[in-house]
Amino acid sequence: MRLILAEDSTLLRAGLERLLTEEGHKVLAAVDNAERLLEAVAEQQPDVVVADVRMPPTHTDEGLRAALEIRRRWPDVGVLVLSQYIEKRYARELFTVESAGVGYLLKDRVVEIDEFLDALERVASGRSAFDQEVVRQLVGHSKQSDHLARLTSRERDVLAQMAQGHSNPAIAQRLSISQSGVEKHVNAIFDKLELARSTGYSRRVVAVLRYLGT
Repeated sequence: MRLILAEDSTLLRAGLERLLTEEGHKVLAAVDNAERLLEAVAEQQPDVVVADVRMPPTHTDEGLRAALEIRRRWPDVGVLVLSQYIEKRYARELFTVESAGVGYLLKDRVVEIDEFLDALERVASGRSAFDQEVVRQLVGHSKQSDHLARLTSRERDVLAQMAQGHSNPAIAQRLSISQSGVEKHVNAIFDKLELARSTGYSRRVVAVLRYLGT
């Protein structure tokens, strides 16, 4: 895939560029601030952007705000955000703007190479990849609705995996249940959340948004 990296740490940026290149991907640009990131995306139109949350000049949330801007201006470009911290408001907004092709990982996951590359592939293929700790903290600060209270503990487990962006086969493997079992749980979740079939929205996305309290 074709990627753009945005990370102000020279060491981490070089490490990511080398890793991705060795994995057969093409790094179109590697920049150190949000302004250059937006310029590079406008010029190169990559498949995916990997961006740090905190970058110059203030080192607060420039990267995350740039990620939101990219999703608005170039919805076909996947965005994987990396952070040492969980910025709850922006993480929730990133997911709410459009969950397809977005991800939010803590930087600790980068050293777990297989997990990082899996998240990157999911974002590139138009799915989501949210760190389990990000999901846990977002859910911890949300109000569960009466509909969510209807879910069994196993259905909540399945919905939590959906919130991280995992497909049904991946959920089956992670929870050690059959794929048909996952499908039954997913259908039960849709029924209990009263999500009717419709071509106007993704029931999977709406279920996750309700789970996150948005």
